[in-house]
Parts: sequence; C-alpha cells; structure tokens
Amino acid sequence: MSSDHDLNLDLFGAEPAPAAAAATPAAPPANAQDSEAAPPPAATPPAPAVKTRSRAQAVGAAYPLLGEDLAPALPALLRMGGSSWSYPGWQGLVWDKAYSERILAQRGLNAYAEHPLLRTVSIDRSFYRPLAASEYAVYAAQVPEDFRFVVKAPALVCDAQVRSEEGHGKEPNPAFLNVELALASYVRPACEGLLDKLGVLLFQLSPLPLGRLLNLQPTLAELEQLALALQAELAGLPAERRPIVAFEVRDADWLRPDIAPQLAQILRQTGATYCLGLHAKMPRLPEQLPLLRALWPGPLVCRWNVNPVFGPYGYADAEKQLAPFDRIQQPDPATLALLASTLAGVCGKGQAAYVTVSNEAEGCGPLSIVRLAEAMAALKKSENPSPA
Repeated sequence: MSSDHDLNLDLFGAEPAPAAAAATPAAPPANAQDSEAAPPPAATPPAPAVKTRSRAQAVGAAYPLLGEDLAPALPALLRMGGSSWSYPGWQGLVWDKAYSERILAQRGLNAYAEHPLLRTVSIDRSFYRPLAASEYAVYAAQVPEDFRFVVKAPALVCDAQVRSEEGHGKEPNPAFLNVELALASYVRPACEGLLDKLGVLLFQLSPLPLGRLLNLQPTLAELEQLALALQAELAGLPAERRPIVAFEVRDADWLRPDIAPQLAQILRQTGATYCLGLHAKMPRLPEQLPLLRALWPGPLVCRWNVNPVFGPYGYADAEKQLAPFDRIQQPDPATLALLASTLAGVCGKGQAAYVTVSNEAEGCGPLSIVRLAEAMAALKKSENPSPA
C-alpha cells in the first residue's frame, strides 16, 4: 500500500515545490469616521496599524487571532475556512465572548474574516433556497478584499428528487440540473452580488435514486450540458473575477471504473473540477484522489465534512455528539496528513486550493484548520531543514 507521501508524488510527479509565503489578510476597512481622521504630522513616525471596530458592530474577534503565527508560512494560493460561521461554541477560538447563533449569523462574518487562517467560508444557506444578488452583496461588504466565498447551488437544481421535510425522496425533480434555472437563480445572482469575492460555485449533487445510479449516462449528459453552459456564462468575466466551478457527488458510483473517466472528461473539457467530498457517504480520500489526478493541472476544492466513524447516515448523530464544537473530539490523522500533503503539492505547483471544514469532521472546524496549518508547516520544515 502506498504511503501518504507516495500518493502525493503520484499526483504531482515530483516533490512539491516550496510553498509561497502568504501575507496575513488585511483587517476589515475602518468605518467612514475613522477614515476621515487627520493624519499625524509629517515629522511623526507612523504608528503601527491597529484593528478598529465600529460601535454598530456587535461581534468581536477573539484575540490573539487563531493561528496567527502559522499564517505567514502558508501558500498564498490556499484558502481554508468553515462550513458556515454561526457557532456559539467557537467562543475564545473565533469570537471574543458568548453570542447567540442568531447574532453570529447576522453580524459574525466580519469578525470571522479577521482571522488569518479563515480566508474563505461556505455559504450553505443558498442550498436551501436561492439568494438574491442583494443578499450576496451584504456578505461581500463584510469581508476584506482578499476574502473569497464558496457558494452552494440550490437543492432545487442539485437534487434529483423532491424531498419531504424529513429528507426522504418523494418524486423526481423536474428541475434537476436545469441550465436556465441554475443560471438565473444561482450563478448570475452570486456573480453580481459577490463580484471578485466569489471563489467557488459549488454544485453538490445529492444522493441519486436507484434508477439513476443503475444508469448514470443520462445524468452524465445533463451534467455535461450544465457544465458547458456554465463555461459559456463565465467566459465573459474578467479572469480575476472568474470563479472555480466544482461538482461534488454523494454516491460512490460516480467513482466506478466505467464512470469516473467520463466524468473527468466532462469536467476537463468544460474547465470545471471535482470537489473532494470527504463525507461518510463517500470513499476515503485516497480513493478519490485518482479523479483529481485525471484533472491535473487544475485547482483543488475540498469539503471535509462528516467523520466516517459516524457512518453514511450519521450526520445528526455527529452533530449531537460533537456539539458545541469547541474542541477536537474525533481526530482523523490519516485524512489530515494526506490532505496536508496534497494541498502542499497543489499550491506548490501554482494552483489554487479551497478547503472548507465542517465541525462534524473532527469536532471543531477552526481547530481542524489549525491542525492542517500545523501539518503543512511541518512538511515545509522537513523539506527545508535549518542548516546545522
């Protein structure tokens, strides 16, 4: 069996290049009143920059900033963050004190984005209902210029079934992978509202009904038409504003030897990529990497979700057992080590990487991100040892 390191070499063909150092993201801009303050006299040396917070902002960031010492050594092309941000249990890790989930959902993003390791976040609520461009614009106004969002497409176009409130499939969804609906309800509002802060358009394809799994060819054809339409839609955007398009699946059948090459060809010809879905419904990371290799060179998008110890239908159990998400309770060192080496390889070769980490992965998303940063720092140190 190949080691984690061997898998990384298989993916990139050689030792990863040293990661480029990343500057710590700038603090959110000061409010208008602060920006109009008179500058110090010319003879006075400039004072060190101090993070300020307007009185209207109800949520503060925890200091010292989580992972502040690790951030400068990480690749600038790497963006890590949480799957949403409104978790009261992150008190002392991300928030300066206790806040309700409602307050954090409404006003916590600005404080979240101050943390140097948290350079992206997943907007998950768009999966449950389409959002307007104005709603996306509100998010964009709360984060620094260097921050980017991962935005989930609505289930309206990503789920082949119409589901009950309990999540059970009731009937076929006629809007599944509908091109015009995807563009009108999701792609165009996200692009218009987030502008250059849109990092990834993510299509999470929910588990398919048995009939579609037994014959994936029609679904492949529909996915191809959507991916081609997305390519045409985004081609008119300036290169710096063009988001990554990523498709995540929740059925292992997509990785079958007769299907995976077809999926890779569709993604490659349309400029899209495969999202590594580290979810208990899917095979582990080593079994998903071959599809990523087939798309190389290209960006990496990864969602580190539910720990396999909870089983394929254990999300609710994971949420219950791991709450309030304030510490690591179910460490997954194998995934952590391989993901860190893969990220180092991807970014070291000049490709962007996005990783969002759920609390259900190990117990606390921000602390898993710190562990990833530590693992990458250790890799870099081992590749560039200090002179004796």
